[in-house]
Amino acid sequence: MHTQIFVNMQVKALATSMSFFKKLGWSFNMQFTNEDAACLVISETIYCMLHTSSSIQRFLPEGKSAADPTKHTEVLLALSVDSREAVDAMYNRALAGGATECRPAEDHGFMFARSFNDLDGHIWEVFWMDPKHVQ
Repeated sequence: MHTQIFVNMQVKALATSMSFFKKLGWSFNMQFTNEDAACLVISETIYCMLHTSSSIQRFLPEGKSAADPTKHTEVLLALSVDSREAVDAMYNRALAGGATECRPAEDHGFMFARSFNDLDGHIWEVFWMDPKHVQ
């Protein structure tokens, strides 16, 4: 079995966030989705658990709280795609769904990236790297 990753993050409005991520072309595993959390399926090995504030608090030790992503960055989520065009396509879908630009596009010739803030302020970077460049 391949190692899977489950990124966990707090969202303000679960249904609104689910709608946003569906616009990016992703789906949800309804077996692990309820009114407090939703399992976003990014790939066969990458998932993101979207939590309401009360849901994520169950997983934090006493005295800790989830960071406000509009004020603090705890992680940057970077996802690779198959082409430069796929970078632009996902970025454009994100902006059309209400996301905002995080930084201008970066073009290094062998790598192209765009980043956006999702509806809650989490930073997502979508990038393509030329496979000929990777040894």
